[in-house]
Amino acid sequence: MFKHILVPTDGSQLSSDTAKRAIAFAKETRAKVTFFFAKPDYPVAFYGEGALIDPTTPDKFAEMAGQQAKEILAAHEAAARADGVEYGSTSAVSDIPYEAIIAAAEESGADLIFMASHGRRGISGLLLGSETQKVLTHSKIPVLVYR
Repeated sequence: MFKHILVPTDGSQLSSDTAKRAIAFAKETRAKVTFFFAKPDYPVAFYGEGALIDPTTPDKFAEMAGQQAKEILAAHEAAARADGVEYGSTSAVSDIPYEAIIAAAEESGADLIFMASHGRRGISGLLLGSETQKVLTHSKIPVLVYR
């Protein structure tokens, strides 16, 4: 059975519900969980001949993203601790979340990725894409999708 589960989270209600279910699954299987958050990179946008000026500096943006990751991951850690499940957490800066999720799973030695799906279908799924679908397509590690 699975011994180490990576649980990507983005702070949404769906991903929080998924983290709770992943903790229950880990408890049942006596697995460790590692929660993962992909922090966005500093947005640099250029339009025409000039740059769009953002009053937030790259350092301030990184600090805010780091604080957001810390808060989100701490909430999941507290839930795992309360259920007696071994846990860890990690984050990385990436504007391509699916690649960061797969890399985090590989680096942490996870043997399962347990993640949410928004369930987009049809044209909205095609246009918006799905990080879950991309992880399913590119990961060599098994993926359990919770909806």
